[in-house]
Amino acid sequence: MKKDLRIASLLPSSTEIVCALGLEENLVGITHECDFPTSIMDRPHLTASRISHETMSSKEIDHAVRSQLDGHGSIYDLDEKLLQELNPDIILTQELCDVCAVSYKTVQKAAKMYVADAKVVSLEPNTIEDIFENIKTIAELCEVPNRGNEVVNALQKRLDNIRQKINHKSQIENRNSPNIFMLEWLEPPFSPGHWVPEQVEIAGGNCLMGKKGEKSVTTTYEEIYESKPEIMVLVPCGYYTKDILRQLENTYFPESWKGIPAIQNGNIWALDATSYFSRPAPRVVDGAEILAKIFHADIFGEPTKEEAIRVPQNLLKFKDKSNATSV
Repeated sequence: MKKDLRIASLLPSSTEIVCALGLEENLVGITHECDFPTSIMDRPHLTASRISHETMSSKEIDHAVRSQLDGHGSIYDLDEKLLQELNPDIILTQELCDVCAVSYKTVQKAAKMYVADAKVVSLEPNTIEDIFENIKTIAELCEVPNRGNEVVNALQKRLDNIRQKINHKSQIENRNSPNIFMLEWLEPPFSPGHWVPEQVEIAGGNCLMGKKGEKSVTTTYEEIYESKPEIMVLVPCGYYTKDILRQLENTYFPESWKGIPAIQNGNIWALDATSYFSRPAPRVVDGAEILAKIFHADIFGEPTKEEAIRVPQNLLKFKDKSNATSV
């Protein structure tokens, strides 16, 4: 590997991958959202967001995002002058989602104008296997292919361990997989996509209204009600657990939702979506392990409060057709 290799990461996920490969010292620039591992948070920030998760409701954020993108704008700014100063050899970015990062076209244009010699690498994962391939790709680019294989093999072994334990227990007890709905946005509601249905399946659940490798899409509260999930997991894209709990204070679900089995049984969970579900990085395996604890606590043990929080019933608010509210 080139000893003075300079890497600019325009994705929190690629930042995590770079560090998992032992290349933290080569990371010269990151995004404003990069927060793992915490040791890299002092690196120069190449991006900024025009939208605040802290002050806006999920409905307001959705409207702001759609307004910007429909007008062919962006919700992110790229500091082109800083990019030029950092002079990276490799720029890691993506084309998958304009909501997730600075647009690929913007990055390409900036690289051409300010760091012409830099290699721009677009990462496009849709499945867990794609994520593993991205890890190997970055390892190859940085001339540490063996490290890439080691990281992927260790992650795959953990996933295999989950499957083996569930299969063994199922053969003994002939148990059925619980029906799971992963709510990827609160208002409007989004069904799960990309690698999230796969995480559910690996953890021994039946993922409702979502398919491996496909995009997450808007749905309706009525469709979710009709799917009758036994367990509902709240993982709004880009939210930490504390953000979800805060948003629930101003989110009203239909009165009919009181009839959903998951709500009747108190099986509504809030998880750190940012760390374990939104980012296509090594910690998606952690996400699958946490889900396995929720779905099959008798096998894996209960999740810790740091891993998942069972949403208190008094945080769930409902609104009937006359707009009257109830808790």
